Amino acid sequence: MTGGAMDPLPAAAVTAAAEVEADEEANLPAAGLPTPPASERRDPDPRRMQVPPGNPLLLSHTLQELLARDSVQVELIPEKKGLFLKHVEYEVSSQRFRASVYRRYNDFVVFHALLLQKFPYRMVPALPPKRMLGADREFIEARRRALKRFINLVARHPPFSEDEVLRLFLCFSGPDVQSKLKESAQCVGDEFLNCKLATRAKDFLPADIQTQFAVSRELIRSVYNSFYKLRDRAERMAARAIDNAADLLIFGRELSALGSDTTPLPSWAALNSSTWGSLKQALKGLSVEFAVLADKAAQQGKQEEDAVVEKLNLFLDLLQSYKDLCERHEKGVLHKHQRALHKYSLMKRQMSAAVHSHEPESVEQLESRIVEQENAIQTMELRNHFSLFCLHQETQLVHAYLPLTSHILGAFVSSQIQGHKEMSKVWNDLKPKLHCLFSGPASALTPPRSPRDGLSPH
Repeated sequence: MTGGAMDPLPAAAVTAAAEVEADEEANLPAAGLPTPPASERRDPDPRRMQVPPGNPLLLSHTLQELLARDSVQVELIPEKKGLFLKHVEYEVSSQRFRASVYRRYNDFVVFHALLLQKFPYRMVPALPPKRMLGADREFIEARRRALKRFINLVARHPPFSEDEVLRLFLCFSGPDVQSKLKESAQCVGDEFLNCKLATRAKDFLPADIQTQFAVSRELIRSVYNSFYKLRDRAERMAARAIDNAADLLIFGRELSALGSDTTPLPSWAALNSSTWGSLKQALKGLSVEFAVLADKAAQQGKQEEDAVVEKLNLFLDLLQSYKDLCERHEKGVLHKHQRALHKYSLMKRQMSAAVHSHEPESVEQLESRIVEQENAIQTMELRNHFSLFCLHQETQLVHAYLPLTSHILGAFVSSQIQGHKEMSKVWNDLKPKLHCLFSGPASALTPPRSPRDGLSPH
């Protein structure tokens, strides 16, 4: 690091500089959130932010362990009329905390902003967009699914899952949860200030961390692009199954309408009245099987939406949060560190010019500013190393989620097998009922030939 050429500062000075600089680096994502004064920091919860044994950089979480941390359901509550507009509420139920609370979208917004404030160097999943005027049921359902994915990713994330703000969001049932959430974040500071190893993060980083970061970022970008295409095709297949269900249902209804027609046959019709009556009765009865087929196709489409498309969306949300984190790292602390180094260089040149000009007052002021800038640079370097430390851990978390691919493929194959098996049974049950369509005088009705038995036109 460029700042490594400077003399190391005393630990007390580094800590003081870290606290003074914390407010700027926290990057509050929304207005109205509490900014803890440096002199009023509360001691972090002793159960949190402890240095784990062994190399703290390395994580050992498996996918099963992450999924077992919690399972959170988000269900729509019927709309209520406010003073001017209707608003949507959600029932949020946590299996881990055995709690069920009511939340509105704006509650999620405040919770999301606090996560970014407290954990600026972690993967914080994005929220779905705010409701627009005229939002339909499809939009509301899509947002419910997205909120469910968001809260489950957060509840299963190791640092988030142990934080008080998550427990409040999932458990607090009193009035004004937003104020309660903001109050819990006051005078606490972000993860850098609360983690005991933050100032020693550089000691745990591999020498080629920058190279590893670049390689991981490119790999995850490629994985994201592939999964995006998989999700797109899975959505289309699920939609086709649902469209097929609608077509089968309409097909059956038309057969029923044809069988229910009471228009009498004209005297010159080739079919006699009794034959046409039998044929209509048979057509009318077939609508039942087509309704069953439509139901099976709809079930398959719904199963693929829930077990395949939603899991692909969950993984895409995770990958997108990693991409957002990489961007925050580059545009946040890294950019500020480089800007501080540039400012430090300018101040050094000003000092040199002041010395040559024999301006003692200017020299004294510049010396004081340079010391402050050196402290700020030192703190930014510590934050930069901690940011890379967290990035390394978040990369490991993404890799821990990669086996979700097998879950997705398994669900897709099982859905296809089950769907085709059930529909095949209905088709096979329907086939014998077609024989009644060809009963009657041999001269009147004959069953259709198989394509293989087709006669040559010659």
